[in-house]
Amino acid sequence: MHSFVSGREKLTLYTLLIIGLFFSIFPFYWMFVSATHPTADFFSFPPKLLPGTYLMENLRNLDKSIGIGRVLFNSFFVSIIFVFFNLLISSITGYAFAKYKFKFKNFLFIAILVTMMLPGQSKLVPLFEIMSNLHLINTYGAVIIPDIASAFGIFLMRQNMLSIPDSLIEAARIDGAGELRIFYKIVLPTMKPALAALGIYMFMFQWGNFMWQLIILSDASMKTLPVALSGLKGMSRIDYGQIMTGASLSVIPVLVVFLFLQKYFISGILGGSVKE
Repeated sequence: MHSFVSGREKLTLYTLLIIGLFFSIFPFYWMFVSATHPTADFFSFPPKLLPGTYLMENLRNLDKSIGIGRVLFNSFFVSIIFVFFNLLISSITGYAFAKYKFKFKNFLFIAILVTMMLPGQSKLVPLFEIMSNLHLINTYGAVIIPDIASAFGIFLMRQNMLSIPDSLIEAARIDGAGELRIFYKIVLPTMKPALAALGIYMFMFQWGNFMWQLIILSDASMKTLPVALSGLKGMSRIDYGQIMTGASLSVIPVLVVFLFLQKYFISGILGGSVKE
């Protein structure tokens, strides 16, 4: 009786998991399949659930509409540079909060955390004024600089770096290693999971960033993928094939980044659970 109940519970569990998996994956499957069909097929019944042969035509039409090569370059360039500097600043600041003692340390850390509670919309107008005064409108700098120091990134790196034994750092100092050498040769190599987790998060954030980029970028040659795709809906005739093709292109890089770094992601996030 016990094994029968256990088997029935497993069957129920797996059934629910399969249903959840279906509802999670099907929208993406529908998006990728729709990218291979013309707009007319979107209104056919029954709906077409198998890949078609219209992908290259949709890509050509999309390129004519938004210049897909330039748009993808802008998105990749902005996201990669943003992730690099965000990881650098977050790791250095997190290390300082985790392993150094200085005046107002706790107050400053709390002040940084408080900024996470402020809605992002509240800073759009001040940021625009700052970028305008610095003559950075329609530049890569205007997209990258505002969020280059992430409160979440500093918090995550600090929490992970608390797990590094102080004795290890002291031993390196006794051996004559300088502070920068300790940071780059000892601390950072042990932080690979946390860096990978933060890198995935920040790449997804910047790659899908829309509101700020819509405000600060008006030149077509500077637009990133989310902003360029939003312009397709403003046309008198909406080409759903183009939209689905563009949406598919926007999802693929995020999936690739996550698949390559997924083994570090969970351990990096869990590393932030260390208590002082």
